[in-house]
Amino acid sequence: MNHALVTNRAAPVPFVLERTPFGKLVLTNAQGRRFEAVVPVRAFPIQAPDEGVSVLDTDGHEVAWVPNLADLPQSTQDMLRQELALREFMPVIARIVSVSGFSTPCTWAVETDRGACEFVLRGDEDIRRVGTEHGLLIADAHGIHYLVRDQLALDAHSKKILDRFL
Repeated sequence: MNHALVTNRAAPVPFVLERTPFGKLVLTNAQGRRFEAVVPVRAFPIQAPDEGVSVLDTDGHEVAWVPNLADLPQSTQDMLRQELALREFMPVIARIVSVSGFSTPCTWAVETDRGACEFVLRGDEDIRRVGTEHGLLIADAHGIHYLVRDQLALDAHSKKILDRFL
């Protein structure tokens, strides 16, 4: 059992966060109300991943607000981060190996922080600028988002390919 102090937007609310034997998170608030199968959701997953985490009940209502994960005890941070990692699948592109063509739709072969993969880019509009001025978010035909943290940090071959689509 982990105790943490977070705010519910208006006033500080202590809560207890625990994991059931089935792996679900349970939050018990200061009034002793127990919320089963709560889900953490980041307010700003790309620009500020550790700031602004809402804990939602099964109906999607906020039961706790965490202004900054770093303010929580380490064990509570770990539980929330593990749960967030399960919900958020966003591979980070390290290198663009090839594209099948420069008109869309086309197939991209990339190397990510999770390994090599291929995906289909439906259109140029599926590449958006995010976060810093050099960050990109690329959505594939299945709705999976790939992050390029800094397009200027990519190798020359990858930058050349990206330039053809931007």
